Amino acid sequence: MIPITKLYNGVEMPWLGLGVHRAGSGSEAETAIQCALRAGYRSIDTATYYQNERAVGKAVFESGVRREDIFLTTKVWNTDQGYHSTINAFEASLEKLQTSYLDLYLIHWPQSELTFETWKAMEELYEKGQIRAIGVCNFLIPHLKRLMENSRIKPMVNQFEFHPELVQPELLQFCKDNQIQPEAWRPIMKGRVNEIEFLQELSDKYQKSPVQIVLRWDIQKEVVTIPKSVTPERIISNADIFDFELSADDMARIDKLDKNARLGEDPNIHHF
Repeated sequence: MIPITKLYNGVEMPWLGLGVHRAGSGSEAETAIQCALRAGYRSIDTATYYQNERAVGKAVFESGVRREDIFLTTKVWNTDQGYHSTINAFEASLEKLQTSYLDLYLIHWPQSELTFETWKAMEELYEKGQIRAIGVCNFLIPHLKRLMENSRIKPMVNQFEFHPELVQPELLQFCKDNQIQPEAWRPIMKGRVNEIEFLQELSDKYQKSPVQIVLRWDIQKEVVTIPKSVTPERIISNADIFDFELSADDMARIDKLDKNARLGEDPNIHHF
């Protein structure tokens, strides 16, 4: 079983989940999710922007796994931000996902003043019990500070790009200091971690793949991780990271691979 962490409101969240960004909107996503659930995953991360919420809902519904045992995440997209449009987007996501509630609802990107209206809607949905936890994606420290200054409930999760070449220690520490759970997207750098010489050395040392080394590094840094894959062998392999531990020295040496190098969009272009 994949271990869990507790968010500051007491909700339990698995340390490892399946990301479905760019997974097809039909059988590709469904097959990947059903494989993951059979392999013991209990967390699925999607988004309105991915255009596969309906496939996710179908896969979960047909899996035979109880809905209450699955941690289901989706996100409100930029063009849906604002108070009323967020409520509408949330209802549309519920319908596509074939569920009456979400475990985690995230703001996909900061969108200036609209984000405050979006967050107000999410706070109300949370207080009504329609969402078990609310959070954000791609928020840097200034974004988080402004949101927290203009809200009643602080985010429970911040999902952002995180991998050995983009460690963002100050952001990690800020999240820790404020009880905001960090969550990594693109943790294996689209597979590029396999090309990093030091990770290849660690692979030989621990008899684990470079991908498994990096996912284990995430967990030991207390960062929830959601590697994306639609390949059954890789989905299963990605979960095989709870039977070993990286030494403190090796953890520190992975940290030193940091180049502050982004593979995705820079959140700095979004301002409040």
